[in-house]
Amino acid sequence: MPESALLIVDVINHFAFDGARPLATAAGAICAPLRALRDRFDAAGCPVIYANDNWTHWQGGFPELVASCHERGGASARLAKGLTPEPGHYHVLKPKHSAFRATALPILLQQLGVERLAITGIATDSCVLATALDAHMRSYRLWVPGDCTAARTQTLQRAAMHLLRHTCDAEVAASSGRRDPFGLARK
Repeated sequence: MPESALLIVDVINHFAFDGARPLATAAGAICAPLRALRDRFDAAGCPVIYANDNWTHWQGGFPELVASCHERGGASARLAKGLTPEPGHYHVLKPKHSAFRATALPILLQQLGVERLAITGIATDSCVLATALDAHMRSYRLWVPGDCTAARTQTLQRAAMHLLRHTCDAEVAASSGRRDPFGLARK
């Protein structure tokens, strides 16, 4: 059973909220490195899991969310195009910030035998941080590559990465750096 998994938080996104424009811009910059990291997890046979807000559309599912982002255009469509889940990827819808709160994620990770979790996505200072805190409380070994997360400002990004490193004991090495905490093969 695999022991490492990639968790991609909130990249399938409408960006229809206050402060969305700078976050959408920052998110655009993480698309290519996140896609490359996702490809490395796929090549290693490790699970890739999308955790996304459902934006209170309780009767829709993940495929409908992806389709609505494609239809929306702009940053939503660009991210959805670059990071649409592939066959074999997992997905969970979350009602609030943490991917662990009120979702099937804890059971899925247990069934997959995951012990190490790479957490990526948006926003670093909100949903990524909340998810990492919950993962840390569950004793997962964490890697939060800074080049695969985005916040509205660089100040918020730096502050969140500091907390992730010092509060959650997360590795924060970039996905493209020499240091790969999970030892995934490079393409």
